[in-house]
Amino acid sequence: MPETIDEQQPGFDGLVPSDKQRISREAVIEAGLRYLRESGTDSICKVCISHAGSCCIDCLHLQDRVGCQRRNTGCTAWLCGFHNFLLYELDQLEAWNRFWDEVPGQDYRTDETPAFLYMSRSLSAPDFRLVSEAFASDLEELAVKHVALGFIFTLREKLDKQVERAALYRDDPRYSTEINRRIQELSYPFYRFRAALHDYRLRAADRDGA
Repeated sequence: MPETIDEQQPGFDGLVPSDKQRISREAVIEAGLRYLRESGTDSICKVCISHAGSCCIDCLHLQDRVGCQRRNTGCTAWLCGFHNFLLYELDQLEAWNRFWDEVPGQDYRTDETPAFLYMSRSLSAPDFRLVSEAFASDLEELAVKHVALGFIFTLREKLDKQVERAALYRDDPRYSTEINRRIQELSYPFYRFRAALHDYRLRAADRDGA
């Protein structure tokens, strides 16, 4: 149920969108964090961190061995190249992006999101923890084999670039075929991930056909 509206809340203009619910900034952040936790993407983060590939490196809000001390909508909404690729392959990336498109005030490592906002979408993560963990296992194996400094960062950025291009040219067959081929090439070493993704899709198809 939406919260009771506080007419003294700054920014309240008396107009309540009929198709939206009022939600706090903190609840939006927690929704994003819960989605990522329940889907097992933290297993991928642990690999990057252990091999000096953390996305949060040099952030003023990061406390060593503790973690982030100032959660915000900007960082919660942002996905690294590996997470982008994972959700892309699972057909969940568009739903994630649509949710965060409704959240104003996002910025780099900070935000100006109001304390309360109106949203029509919610986040609900399907159970793909096994797929995330399989990807993390493959990434760990690759990181051990390729000890060159910056390997994880380079691979992550290459995947990120191709996933962004796939979204940009998804309705243009002249480019989409080549982009998807490139994505398959970059992700070829992730054999555990591919097997887990195949099983996930089979289970999803069985559920949809039941």
